[in-house]
Amino acid sequence: MRSMTDQQNPLVGYTVGVTAERRADDFITALERRGATVRHAPTIRIVPLVDDDQLRAATDAVLAEPIDLAVMTTGQGFRGWVAAAREWGVGDALLRRFDAARLVVRGPKAKGAVRGDGLTEEWSAPAETNAEVLDYLLERGVAGLRIAVQLHGAPLPEFVGALTDAGASVVESQPYRWLPPLDVDAVIRLVDDAIAGDVDALAFTSAPAAANLLVLAREHGRDEPLLAAMRERVLCACVGPVTAAPLVERDVPVAQPERQRLGALVKLIAAELPARKQVS
Repeated sequence: MRSMTDQQNPLVGYTVGVTAERRADDFITALERRGATVRHAPTIRIVPLVDDDQLRAATDAVLAEPIDLAVMTTGQGFRGWVAAAREWGVGDALLRRFDAARLVVRGPKAKGAVRGDGLTEEWSAPAETNAEVLDYLLERGVAGLRIAVQLHGAPLPEFVGALTDAGASVVESQPYRWLPPLDVDAVIRLVDDAIAGDVDALAFTSAPAAANLLVLAREHGRDEPLLAAMRERVLCACVGPVTAAPLVERDVPVAQPERQRLGALVKLIAAELPARKQVS
């Protein structure tokens, strides 16, 4: 029988590597409250584009003439876009454009963001994937429509290309983007710790963070040893299937919570690591 201390602090004696930059403090605090030792090494960094000419050009394009449809992929991206527009003095005008258009969102976070600004979505993807959004749009037809697509941290050429091929005119907006981490050495130290068996779990909250860990490991000659550790020993915990995709593509087993939320990911890690120890 597990002691009361074990139940309250199930991660005592375990080390978890956190690869996220955004909301990392909340994530780390939640893990440490459960007794974990946390090693933080962001594998990407998010750079707001408030002063970016491309974002301003996309905003001006949306304001220049009405749009038929707006697609919001992330809550953070939507809020960032509106915040930038407000700095430019056109925030209300941008929201009026969205309000006059059909609005499709990728999931609950984007839904919460648009509703927070008084907008109402036509549809939200149940599994929170871009593929669902694209299928929904193509099934209903987009020929002749003018569509604004809010990208997340990277371009979506296949998504946008499919809409364009189907006859839509697309305005792409990228309110933030992902860049390499400032401290690459910290990431490589985390990789080395995982290879050496000093890290029990690696936690991922975005697909680019997962993908860039593998990229950096390959660039520093540690690709295969890291993959071996992730396949055989290290728990790879991902917040959802989109985040897990770069790992799944490399045949890395992943664990995912039923709800794609940070709190659920913490609970998953707190349950999975002690369970693994009992099995072994």
